[in-house]
Amino acid sequence: MPKELIRLVDCLMVFDDEIVLDSINLYINDREFLTLLGPSGCGKTTTLRIIGGFQKPTSGSVLFDGVRINDVPPHKRKVNTVFQKYALFTHMNVFENVAFGLRIAKVPEAEIRRRVAETLALVNLSGVERRSVDSLSGGQQQRVAIARAVVNRPQVLLLDEPLGALDLKLRKEMQIELKKIQQQVGITFVYVTHDQEEALTMSDTIVVMNNGKIQQIGSPTDIYNEPKNAFVADFIGESNILDGVMLRDYVVSFAGRQFECLDHGFRAEEPVDVVVRPEDLHIVEPEKGQLQGVVQSVIFKGVHYEMVVRSGEQDWLVQSTLFRPAGETIGLQLTPNDIHIMHKS
Repeated sequence: MPKELIRLVDCLMVFDDEIVLDSINLYINDREFLTLLGPSGCGKTTTLRIIGGFQKPTSGSVLFDGVRINDVPPHKRKVNTVFQKYALFTHMNVFENVAFGLRIAKVPEAEIRRRVAETLALVNLSGVERRSVDSLSGGQQQRVAIARAVVNRPQVLLLDEPLGALDLKLRKEMQIELKKIQQQVGITFVYVTHDQEEALTMSDTIVVMNNGKIQQIGSPTDIYNEPKNAFVADFIGESNILDGVMLRDYVVSFAGRQFECLDHGFRAEEPVDVVVRPEDLHIVEPEKGQLQGVVQSVIFKGVHYEMVVRSGEQDWLVQSTLFRPAGETIGLQLTPNDIHIMHKS
């Protein structure tokens, strides 16, 4: 059973009469990789800063191991932070950057040397101890920033969009590295990003936020396959979102016809949002499709083709390994498992 480490209870944050965090409740387990995901201004960085002690909530409680820490300053919390701007000391070499926190804590020199060497090996930077941080690539600087935070052995590492400054290829490499580092050091990572792919790649748990509220908490699989509302469905991956009517349990009407689905517990004739992922639309011969449409455009994405298919008044985004040229009439087939029903946002 995972052990709870951090809990936010009814945390409200108000800036200049504007509610930035709307009484959120959240718990984070020991050794968990939890990602706060959402668009700019959704409250994710404010949540991170409250955990780190850089901001105090207007009301509510921050608990660490069951103890309220609202008034505990950042340097007395068992937490370290890695920011997007790495804030490395340019007048110090790599070794001294990583050793900085240990020197402040008056750790003996032999212990400093051992722990810095161990940590640099962990982030694949052995051998660059004496180099100036200015001479390093962006990815290497990022690793130094992580090493400097991890060497102090915090219980929690807070990461505020730390890969934002890296190019796409390097960012993807660092996503895998970060997850590996988190598993090796065995500490809790709380990660802030607006990049859905990053969140899906690394996280044990994703917290989707919007307008200061938590929209959904779950594993990457849950968040992707079972979004709780249209915002989550639209923000995580690509989706076709349509207006529908729940006729009765397991039967929904949309796009001009009835479909069987796996959802129940809605009112009869309740207006709903219907979500269909582009990869769940199966291309068949026109006469075999529940829907028929004309291919409007085709883009090759490397692994699959991405098509826009017009059926009646509705444009469908379809992702398939089957190529169909623009102008061709095709059928689209859906199984009950491909259809996700949610209450209107």
